[in-house]
Amino acid sequence: MATFLDWFTPDEYVSSVYDIDLSKLWNNGKRLILTDLDNTLVPWNAPEAPLELTAWIKAAMDLGFDVCIVSNNGDERVETFAKRTGIVAVGAARKPRPAAFWRAMKMFDRSVPETVMVGDQLFTDIQGARRLGVYTILVLPINPREWWGTRLVRLAERIVLLRLVRSGRVRRPHPRTQ
Repeated sequence: MATFLDWFTPDEYVSSVYDIDLSKLWNNGKRLILTDLDNTLVPWNAPEAPLELTAWIKAAMDLGFDVCIVSNNGDERVETFAKRTGIVAVGAARKPRPAAFWRAMKMFDRSVPETVMVGDQLFTDIQGARRLGVYTILVLPINPREWWGTRLVRLAERIVLLRLVRSGRVRRPHPRTQ
């Protein structure tokens, strides 16, 4: 039986998407990378993908990964960003609810064991994917600037994250230096 902390414990905790070992994921049978958008790939509401991000997406796709954004932000913002980066997206996802995760997996005909979810929030990205049994990777938020609702949720997330660290379930990564 899962404990409270089990629902929020990521399989990996890294500084940023650039610290994810794509080869290791591929060798472990992962084929689909679902990723949050705001404060995971780019700062909140940033319209453009930096060159480093487009290179990371290309590297993932060159290895054979399908990449899909799954974001709670509105459809228009998410779709516009996805088109600019050449990937697919599911906006207005309502994470942690499972529908958007299932929809993304179905779009690529991928199963739970083949899927990875990357995100910066325990209560949406990690909890939602863990409910389905999807492998999860938590990243540090890129920027402290966020939607006001997210800032409120972060207060509770800090308490849970502190419990995860103190219990030894995760170790905080060192912040990435530019």
